[in-house]
Amino acid sequence: MVKSKSTAIAAILASMVLGGCTTGRIDTTETTSISPVTADISEADLVAGKNQFRQANYGLAEKHFRKAVELRADNSEAWMGLAASYDQLGRFDFADRAYDQLLKVAGRKPEIVNNMGYSQLLRGNKKKARQLLDEARSAMPGSVVVEANLALLKKA
Repeated sequence: MVKSKSTAIAAILASMVLGGCTTGRIDTTETTSISPVTADISEADLVAGKNQFRQANYGLAEKHFRKAVELRADNSEAWMGLAASYDQLGRFDFADRAYDQLLKVAGRKPEIVNNMGYSQLLRGNKKKARQLLDEARSAMPGSVVVEANLALLKKA
């Protein structure tokens, strides 16, 4: 009985050892890893937003700019487009939020201040528009865009 038990254990051990061996070919299939995304994933929406804005499709422009900032929150160009789209749609509450975020991302640049001034002009707030546009003018003397906005302010 001891001999048959020993034989059984030896058979089990042998089957375990042999079961782990491969008798076929070794798999030599090459694998590749997925390369990291290096492109700006918000770029397509930024381009689409600009195109829609140029065509005065402000609702579609807002949609694309909003998606661009959702994909990349540090995209100052998309924040600027989003704020301008909200201005054109008369959604000044959302425009203010977008300008606030834009200032956090990009700082107080004269181009941004100019757009904020134009936003105030659209709202009919001439005093605030004048302050912002004068600030933009002092930082960008001779800017055609700032001068055009100041001319609009004089007509308003």
